[in-house]
Amino acid sequence: MGCDERMYLRYTTVRKDGKVRRYWRLVRSVRVGRRVIQQTVAQLGELDARGRLQARALARQLIGTPEQAGLFDDGKPDVTVPVRLKGVRIERSRLFGDVYLALALWRGAGLADLCERLMPSGKEAVPWSKMAAVLVTARLCEPSSELHIAEDWYRRTALCDLLQLDGELVNKDRLYRSLDLLLEHKAALEAHLSRRCGELFSIDNEVLLYDVTSTYFEGEAESNALARRGYSRDHRPDRKQVCIGLVVTFDGFPLGYEVFAGNTHDSRTVQTIVDTMEARHGAVGRVWIADRGMSSAANLEWLRQTGRRYIIGAPKVELRKFAAELALADGWRPLRDGIEVKLVSWPDTAEKAILCRSADRRSKERAMHDKFSERIEAALASLAARIESSTKRLNASQINRQIGRILQRNQRSAARFRIFLQPADCPAGVRLHVAHDPAFDDWAAVSEGSYVLRTNITGWSDEQLWRAYIQLTQAEAAFRIHKDELQVRPIWHQRADRVQAHILVCFLAFVLWKCLEMWQQRAGLGNSPRTVLEELARIQSHDVVLPTTTHGEIRLRCVTQPDPAQAALLDRLGIVLPKRMRAELDLPLAITA
Repeated sequence: MGCDERMYLRYTTVRKDGKVRRYWRLVRSVRVGRRVIQQTVAQLGELDARGRLQARALARQLIGTPEQAGLFDDGKPDVTVPVRLKGVRIERSRLFGDVYLALALWRGAGLADLCERLMPSGKEAVPWSKMAAVLVTARLCEPSSELHIAEDWYRRTALCDLLQLDGELVNKDRLYRSLDLLLEHKAALEAHLSRRCGELFSIDNEVLLYDVTSTYFEGEAESNALARRGYSRDHRPDRKQVCIGLVVTFDGFPLGYEVFAGNTHDSRTVQTIVDTMEARHGAVGRVWIADRGMSSAANLEWLRQTGRRYIIGAPKVELRKFAAELALADGWRPLRDGIEVKLVSWPDTAEKAILCRSADRRSKERAMHDKFSERIEAALASLAARIESSTKRLNASQINRQIGRILQRNQRSAARFRIFLQPADCPAGVRLHVAHDPAFDDWAAVSEGSYVLRTNITGWSDEQLWRAYIQLTQAEAAFRIHKDELQVRPIWHQRADRVQAHILVCFLAFVLWKCLEMWQQRAGLGNSPRTVLEELARIQSHDVVLPTTTHGEIRLRCVTQPDPAQAALLDRLGIVLPKRMRAELDLPLAITA
């Protein structure tokens, strides 16, 4: 599949109440085989004057006025001079639009001011707060190593103009040192972002979603005590890893994270995370939501004894406690197509159980059971044929180990089969006997597509409890963005503190990503920050060199004019790009149009 770099504006005309309305959308061309189709990137609605005013008001609320006037106006009067047209040329092309937007988000989130306070300037040639901005902006726009940032990426962008930071001063040693300094302020950064983004987006911190993922190392990471082999969500059991526990709000905005050893079980992270987050953000009224990996008996008892409210997924085995309720047709409440829930009491505690069943999940689990059953049957049939055709006596222990391996590889349906060896009057001395366990099929008919949640919350309906729990997809989405878009994996750093700092930079970049996503949603631009960043990256800055007949050469640092699709994006976001930036002029002049 290939994708055209260009985007286009398309509109649909609708007649309603005697009025003709024109609704715009942003589309891009995508090649599928030999065909080119147009995919809608964002619905822009009516691009009227009122919509533009609302978007600009939103931009002022989110990012204020990120540009510094001194960067775009040298304060000198215009002078008209004759120009030699044959000598006009373009030099020093730089990526502008994406880094301009990233810096706007950095400043809008208050991170620029905060880093200036936390990392005050001393005798160093470069303020550490600016180096932190470089690291996070690079991670958002073009994730790469510190070496790549210093030797390639930075010099291709307009950050040197926007930050007033010469490219020669950005090197890998300064970037590594800024990582070290930034890590010292992790707690302060998280606390600030919770307050600031609550102001910007009215984020509700009452419901907190918690999940754990892992990210693996390239290299042995021998000096890192947290680098261990464990259950790998990246399917890399051959690599050492660390586990990352992330807390997000109901809307998916990140509040904080902690890093654990790579062999740490999910359930062993819960108490650390809860205590840490509540110490940082407050404990009053919190509702904790986590998946079944966190639901150990010790954790549940600790949450209850400390008076914390929770909704936690229960292990599949807990469903058997509710076999009678699952079999009953009464009491189920449909929430949406194919989803039903039932609220019942949890046996032996004061908790509630939310029984849930999904038609799609039932079809998926049934198909998986059938697939693994077919594999087991085929493998057992092959084994039985080998036994029957054997001309010598076989070792029953070896055959049982082979049966064990077959069942181990197909665990989801292993309980469906009763398998044993019978003594037989044949050369092999045994015969394989296989039967189906009807109890497995009876339970599968009741339980396929079902799962159970447990909670100590009173006063919420079954629908409220279920909808709160499925918001865990926000935490899962955050991990996907960290891994795929911001490239938190693999980790190339070997030192323990650099690993922690790398994860912190990815976390801060995700904060900017989420700010842009929520900004897009409120501006009617969907929820694809990468699309916006890639499109705006095509807006560049250039030096226009004008040889004159009277004043030598004049250098103007100009920003390219957005095309209609880019202009539509900027208009909806309420951003007005500058047309020029300050440059080192050969003469203290500006030229009029």
